[in-house]
Amino acid sequence: MSQTVAESTAQDSKVQTIKPASPWRLAFKQLLKNKFAVGGLVVLVLMFLICFIGPFFSPYSLETMNIRNGNKPPNAAHWLGTDNLGRDILLRVMLAGRVSLLVGLVAMMISVAIGSTLGALAGYYRGWVDSIIMRLADIMMSIPSLPLLIILGAVLSDMKVPPDKRIYVVMFLLGFMSWPSLSRLVRGQILMLREQEFMQAAEVLGLRDRRKIFRHLLPNTIPIIIVVATLMVAGAILQESVLSYLGLGVVPPTPSWGNMITAANNLIDFQKRPWLWVPPGVCIFFTVIAINVIGDGLRDVLDPKMKR
Repeated sequence: MSQTVAESTAQDSKVQTIKPASPWRLAFKQLLKNKFAVGGLVVLVLMFLICFIGPFFSPYSLETMNIRNGNKPPNAAHWLGTDNLGRDILLRVMLAGRVSLLVGLVAMMISVAIGSTLGALAGYYRGWVDSIIMRLADIMMSIPSLPLLIILGAVLSDMKVPPDKRIYVVMFLLGFMSWPSLSRLVRGQILMLREQEFMQAAEVLGLRDRRKIFRHLLPNTIPIIIVVATLMVAGAILQESVLSYLGLGVVPPTPSWGNMITAANNLIDFQKRPWLWVPPGVCIFFTVIAINVIGDGLRDVLDPKMKR
C-alpha cells in the first residue's frame, strides 16, 4: 500500500513539473503540419545554402573571363553554360542570389524598423501625432511605388553612383517605400492593446512612455510583424529584379537575378541562348513562391482571425 502511494506521489510530482509549451513552440508545431509551408521553407533554405555556400565549391571566379568560351550551352565543364564573356552562369546565378536575397532581407528590416516604430507612436499617442504619421503614410501609399523607384533609379544613373555603393541605395529605397502598410497594421494593433488591463497596470506603475511602447506594446505585435515582414522580402526581391532588369537597380559587374535576365532583351539570346536568362528567372520564381507560401502559413498560425 505504501509503495502504491509513493508511486502515485511520484507521478503527481512529474505531472506538476511539466511546463506548458510556449506559444511560439505551439505555433511552430502547427506550421510543421502545413505541408505547403514546410515545402516552401525547404526550398528557401536550399536556396540560401546554394547561394551563400555553393560559390566556395566552384572552380571558377567572377573575374575569370574567356571570350573564346563565350555563349557555350550547358556542358560537363559549365553545368549552366557560359555568357558572352565566357563566365560560368552557375557561379553568377549563385552570386546573384546572394545580392537579391540580401537586398530583400535588408529592405525588409529597414521597412520593419520604420513602419513598426511610426505605427506604434501613432497608435499610442493618437491625436496630432497619429494624424501626421497616417497622412504621411496615405501620401506614400497613393504614390505608385514602381514608377517612383524607376525615377529614383534614373536619377542614380545620372549621378553615376558606383555599382558597389548603388546596391545599398537600392536597399534603402525599397525599404523606405514599403513601410506605410506595416505602420497602419501596427497602429491598429496598438490602438487595441493600449486599452488592455496590462497597460492600465503600466499606467499605475508610472512607467515611461518609451518603456510602455517598446517593452509592452510592440512585443505583442510581433506575430503580425513577422507575417508582413515575410511577404515584404518577396516583394523587395521582385522590385529589385524589375529595377535591375530595366538597368536602374543593381548594375554590372555586380550580378543580380534581375540584371541577368536582361539577356532576354536580345532576340538572339532570347531564342537561341535560354541558359542565359532561364536559370535566374527560375530562381526568382521559386524563391518568391516559397516566401509567399511561408508567409501564408505563418499568417494562419500566428493570426487567430485567419485560422481555418
